Amino acid sequence: MSKELAFFPGCSLATSARENYESLRSVCRSLGYELTEIQDWNCCGTSSAHAINHELAFGLACRNLALMNSQQRVLVACPSCYKRLKQTLLLLWRDPQCRERFETAWQTGLNPELELIPFLSFLAGQDLGGIGSDVSRKLDGLRCVPYYGCMLARPSAMKDDPLMFGIMEKTLHDLGAEPVMWAHAMKCCGTFLSVARPDLVTPLVNEIFSGAEQAGADCLVTACSMCHLNLEVRCTTRQALPVFHFSELLALAMGAGPKKDWFNRHLIDPRPLLRSRALI
Repeated sequence: MSKELAFFPGCSLATSARENYESLRSVCRSLGYELTEIQDWNCCGTSSAHAINHELAFGLACRNLALMNSQQRVLVACPSCYKRLKQTLLLLWRDPQCRERFETAWQTGLNPELELIPFLSFLAGQDLGGIGSDVSRKLDGLRCVPYYGCMLARPSAMKDDPLMFGIMEKTLHDLGAEPVMWAHAMKCCGTFLSVARPDLVTPLVNEIFSGAEQAGADCLVTACSMCHLNLEVRCTTRQALPVFHFSELLALAMGAGPKKDWFNRHLIDPRPLLRSRALI
């Protein structure tokens, strides 16, 4: 029987990265978990909100934490959402005045048992060996560069969280792919500046693709849906490599997908590569 797990999707997974959402849900279902969205969640307050209005960003994150107050564990797929929510949670615990503002505004105390779980940490805690012999489409022959982006390189306030780098490499290797070492795994994709300053972001993105090509990779694999969007939208190299959400490749390996519209949503069509490796 499936175990329920509370889930905060965030804006990107609910809109522009719907394929990330659906494939992640399929992966969790294969692992025995049914995701239940936090009811009436809102934007976590990242990107433009905290860059322009810190009070608004704080309030947006606090409202989500108030909605999670009855939960013990909440899965957060987006690294940016996780960073914003976790930083706010730490601030509330460390600053009595902020905590008092939270309790007054939302008429609730702070749940001492609330645990926010990033998807990579959740995956690291699962027994993938138990499904290894049952997967219907291992990722044999796929050379990929895992791209974590910069959001998982946490600020000092989150230094006690376990590091998540290496999880994609190990998991992809266990599922038959060949993770390739390269120099750009933590390079910033430009995040929300992609809209305001594409002139700055395009060179950053092209450098990431160039690094992947020089490493001999077939594709890039992202841990962040915002990074995925920026890589596809801002790349101007002549023959851009396909970019996968990590959850999409997991779902493929586990025989949990893809749904017909997953790859239709990609701006760089990954299907020729997958067909050449007999993965679809």
